[in-house]
Amino acid sequence: MRTHSGLLGGRPAAVAVAALACAAVVATAPTALAGPAPATAAAARSTLPSSVDGGAWQSGHLQGMAIDRRKGFMYFSMTNLLVKTDLAGRPVGSVTGFTGHLGDLDFNEKDGRVYGSLEYKEAKSFYIAILDVDRITRMNMDAQSTGVVSTVYLKEVVKDFTADMNGDGVFDGDTGATPDHRYGCSGIDGVAFGPAFGDRRGKRAGTRLTVAYGVYANTGRTDNDHQVLLQYDVSRWRKYERPLTESAPHTSGPARVGGKFFVYTGNTTYGVQNLEYDGHSGNWLMAVYKGTKPGFPNYSVFAVDGARKPVRGPVRGQQRPERGLLLPLLPAGAHDPATGTHGWPAPGQYGQYGLVSLDDGRFYVARSGTVQDGGVTRQTAHAMLNTWTGLTPSPFTPVP
Repeated sequence: MRTHSGLLGGRPAAVAVAALACAAVVATAPTALAGPAPATAAAARSTLPSSVDGGAWQSGHLQGMAIDRRKGFMYFSMTNLLVKTDLAGRPVGSVTGFTGHLGDLDFNEKDGRVYGSLEYKEAKSFYIAILDVDRITRMNMDAQSTGVVSTVYLKEVVKDFTADMNGDGVFDGDTGATPDHRYGCSGIDGVAFGPAFGDRRGKRAGTRLTVAYGVYANTGRTDNDHQVLLQYDVSRWRKYERPLTESAPHTSGPARVGGKFFVYTGNTTYGVQNLEYDGHSGNWLMAVYKGTKPGFPNYSVFAVDGARKPVRGPVRGQQRPERGLLLPLLPAGAHDPATGTHGWPAPGQYGQYGLVSLDDGRFYVARSGTVQDGGVTRQTAHAMLNTWTGLTPSPFTPVP
């Protein structure tokens, strides 16, 4: 079944998809295309649709989106499923069989592949999943057996996730109700390609992959009030890539990060859900589920000021004094004098489920929901074209 129902600046301006679901989706489309029609590809290079329908699936909820404008495809992460559509919303292919958590996505223009966060918390394994999307040409391609997915292990994330902060020698597992997990690390979610922090237009160094920590909601500790961002140079990552084998998680990945950065926002609920670099303004957007600490304004959208370089300073609230590379928030939106934080309350769905900058003042913003089909709940995905206004409380305005 398919259902049919998108200027960032400092100033205003665990199951596979059911075969029935996939068959039903394909049945409503003219054909399962191996590529976009010439007109669709041409449209991708010029005008873009006001919305792209990602379909309705028996899966987890929408987690993130990515776009390949040159070839005219959109990608939707549905937690345990990746869906590929053309820009008319027609399904082209899907990758199924993830038992971990497939989160935020971004398209790497350098190699033409989609990168996403992939978590296996019980196995204490966190990966960047790299999808060879040109090979996704049919529905229900298995993530492990078809070779379309490779993975790179993130040692730094595992180290912080498993950190024994109270020294009792016990790993407390996937829970926020513990002093363990350094910085409150619950794993990873937001991912985005962009320049090194402080290099506003990316002129001094190549593109970096930035990975955001998930952060447990815990109002009883003070060391979880930062968003933690890791940057990696992925240009030589092929030597680390291994096939996805869920029964035998590998540990092949870079020994060090290119940089580890801290953004003081106040505690959030599972950290940065969607991270996006905006080439139009040179700033970084972070969409989160709101935090619950009463001492913070608990915004749902933050922006990192891309014009300012990171500065080494104290990482607030840690059990032992610690210094790190601090990134400033953009001084825009609402401002809370008590904490010094800036952001947008943004009620409703504003980027938490998917955010794609078109680098011209427009964004595709995800809209998720559910539909009932014969007593079965299916998760829906839509990419809605929006412009950035920077107004409070909602900084996006839908394009008619």
